Amino acid sequence: MPASLSPEPLLPLVGAHMSIAGGPVKALERGRSIGCTAIQIFVKNNLQWFAGPFAETEVARFRQYPDRPGSIFGHTGYLINLGTNKAEFLEKSLRSLHEELLRADQLQLPFLVLHPGAHLGEGEAAGLARVARSLDAVLRARPESRCNIALENTAGQGSCLGYSFEQLAEIINRCLFPERLRICLDTAHLFAAGYDLSTAKGFWKVMKRFDRIIGRDRLAAWHLNDSKSAFNSRVDRHEHIGTGKIGLEPFREIMTAPEFRAIPKVLETPKQADLKEDVKNLATLHGLTEKCHK
Repeated sequence: MPASLSPEPLLPLVGAHMSIAGGPVKALERGRSIGCTAIQIFVKNNLQWFAGPFAETEVARFRQYPDRPGSIFGHTGYLINLGTNKAEFLEKSLRSLHEELLRADQLQLPFLVLHPGAHLGEGEAAGLARVARSLDAVLRARPESRCNIALENTAGQGSCLGYSFEQLAEIINRCLFPERLRICLDTAHLFAAGYDLSTAKGFWKVMKRFDRIIGRDRLAAWHLNDSKSAFNSRVDRHEHIGTGKIGLEPFREIMTAPEFRAIPKVLETPKQADLKEDVKNLATLHGLTEKCHK
């Protein structure tokens, strides 16, 4: 996969997931109001299966928004499960992802983050094979799409797939369109799935393993979340930066390592509508960078 030829951003690409309530441009307004240089959005209500294309007026306002953040990307809805063996559920998931890719293309998003899915008791091998086939079906049906899919590592809760680098690599290797697949790494999910990144040494050990099994050129984004849950608990519970079980060390490495400067980093930590929690978490992250430069 060729390396990106895009210039290095002047500012670190860091921000938070923002609501599109009121229209997608509202997410940009919310993000900019607290200084986000990277924003993640849902391209439709994340708890609804289907949505038609955006109105052209909404698309125009989004595309023409001044002083845009350096990176804007999407996240698929939580109902989608490409690993299910339930025919009706799978059909809805395929249609939903197809429609989300269409909406993402309207907004010219570079990729959509996707939870691989859950096998619901059928077994991991069968589930992983079905995820790859499902991706094939959706990507084959949208050959004109320019939006890629970034598979997100999971905590491994229940029958969720994609909690190991090996499983993510298997999905990519099975897929007929590997050039359309990227990876989004979630720090809380890594920790809960048994990747000990709570120290600088441990973090780089995890990254070395990622490089060997998947490859750094696949890394499209970071989800920066501390964890309420214990190491290797397989429980997905996000916490504010530096107040959970992980601590500050991996976030310091991610924020200060030159190799991650051009990789967007977004918070998915708990918050209210006033975004005060995001402001505090972003201040913590930027503070890690400032301390390293003193």
